[in-house]
Amino acid sequence: MAEHDLVFAGTYTKPIKFGTGKILEGRGKGIYAFRWDSGLGILSLTCINEGIVNPSYLAIDRKSRFLYAVNELKEFEGMASGSLSAFEIIDEEGHLRFLNKYPTKGTDPCYVALDGREQHAIVANFMSGNVAIFSVQRDGGLGRMTDFVQHEGSSINPQRQSGPHAHSAVFDPSGKFLLIPDLGIDKMVVYKFDVVKGSIVLCKDKTIQVPAGSGPRYVEFHPSGAYAYLINELSSTVVVLKVQSEGQWLTPIQTISTLPPEFKGESTCAHLQIDPRGRYLYASNRGHDSISIFAIDSSTGRLEHAGWVPSGGQTPRHFCIDPKGEYLLTANQDSNNIVVFRIDHQSGKLEPTGHEVSIPTPVCIKFA
Repeated sequence: MAEHDLVFAGTYTKPIKFGTGKILEGRGKGIYAFRWDSGLGILSLTCINEGIVNPSYLAIDRKSRFLYAVNELKEFEGMASGSLSAFEIIDEEGHLRFLNKYPTKGTDPCYVALDGREQHAIVANFMSGNVAIFSVQRDGGLGRMTDFVQHEGSSINPQRQSGPHAHSAVFDPSGKFLLIPDLGIDKMVVYKFDVVKGSIVLCKDKTIQVPAGSGPRYVEFHPSGAYAYLINELSSTVVVLKVQSEGQWLTPIQTISTLPPEFKGESTCAHLQIDPRGRYLYASNRGHDSISIFAIDSSTGRLEHAGWVPSGGQTPRHFCIDPKGEYLLTANQDSNNIVVFRIDHQSGKLEPTGHEVSIPTPVCIKFA
């Protein structure tokens, strides 16, 4: 698919109660597949894979053969758990063939990632604050759970931080370390990853403590590998981390707000992504309903505000930059749309193309 890529979107299909106490009425039908015209920047719906419950976050292998989806649930098969589902991508229209499913042994799984060898799938269970690791079989199906780790602790926000809330699972460029930003305990917990056993060991000396009430959510490494960027959901900030070859490994060097100084309303962050050229970082604001644009200093890794653009809807949850780095697609959860922006490579600014698609309660967008 040289000119057309597949794009998958995960949705909420059932009511879900968030950590804020708000209940969202999920109206999606499952996992939506689109054909992406990279020349025109247009999405065209090809199929809806129905009957998949709350597939809120997706991971796709590098060869676009298999797709993994968390089922963000508080109860599964009579236990306090969500589940993880494996699928085979069977055609260029994005139809999926179900392979198998396992309980994650934690509630509201919100993130899944594959390790570098694509032999393990790592799940962050948000509400229960734990991490589950599964083996991946040669046929793409899930194997046994190889490790399970429970976080402990709390922080200063009584509503959002009364316990641990593991929010994502990101590998460092070497693939040797697994980073788990935990919103509930204000830490980015770092583990050493055993690629053979699929197990993790806590690295206390590498774990990052952020200011109380920050609520770390997701981290991404710069293409150079010299810096990492951690987004804090509750404080609406991004922390710039310098990668050290020795000692503490990751050292915070800057914290910058994702919101304009004049904004006084309520807003929380969701996602960040760096463009493939490593020049600009983008972050989503839910409440301000915008995408923040930051210029990255190539010599220091520090960030400078380069503007804000309305997300084209309400509650921009997740967004994704296309593989060529030409467009940014934003999933607006509460206005039921995905909006396409063109990236200006000189300024980093986002220009609305005028193209959008309607999709009920979209949560995650992934290119295959």
